[in-house]
Amino acid sequence: MEFFTIEEVKKSFSNGEVREEVLKGINLSLQKGEITALVGASGSGKSTLLTIAAGLQPASDGQVIFEGKNLNVMNQEQVRKIRASKFGFVFQFAHLVPFLTVEEQLMLMLNVSESKLTKHDKKMEIDKILESVEMEHRRNAYPPSLSGGEKQRVAIARAIIHKPAILFADEPTASLDSKRSKDVMSLIQSLTKTLNITTLMVTHDEEMLAYADHTIKMSDGLIL
Repeated sequence: MEFFTIEEVKKSFSNGEVREEVLKGINLSLQKGEITALVGASGSGKSTLLTIAAGLQPASDGQVIFEGKNLNVMNQEQVRKIRASKFGFVFQFAHLVPFLTVEEQLMLMLNVSESKLTKHDKKMEIDKILESVEMEHRRNAYPPSLSGGEKQRVAIARAIIHKPAILFADEPTASLDSKRSKDVMSLIQSLTKTLNITTLMVTHDEEMLAYADHTIKMSDGLIL
């Protein structure tokens, strides 16, 4: 079912007296349980579109409709609450907190998302998610001792521990070798399907498109 739409979204920036139009009227719909990949050359606008969809920056014009509400007219606090409770994020680098164990990283995310679970239930959720990403044996490890692939698995677990409606992934495999990239994308694909979430991903790696349900090609701020 369609529940997230982008309607006539535009984004421009001023560079002195010159105004640069990065997005020129984007229309896009996302559905539950599917992965949509955004591809295009550097400067095509794909990362800008992802950050606008995720509420990390506002559009200059247009609507970002999530569950019937327009994020583009909300104030910063309203958008922050949606990001914390309804969205998950995975980036090129894991950005784990170096002084927290794997388990503590996940508990922090549950607390930030204002989860209503009891402490016992949070522990059970952490157990389940660590098993699903095959990292239960590393629950007490600190990030410096993890491999690149392990860090991304923890980052994915952290992104979905609070059961978000949408997972935003910005070049999630760019820092990994080919095998680990495929492992991470297989994991994202599996979790998207089993948890019935929506994944919007930016990638430059064409091999990763095999894991997507839809591929959106962008060029010069437009969808081709």
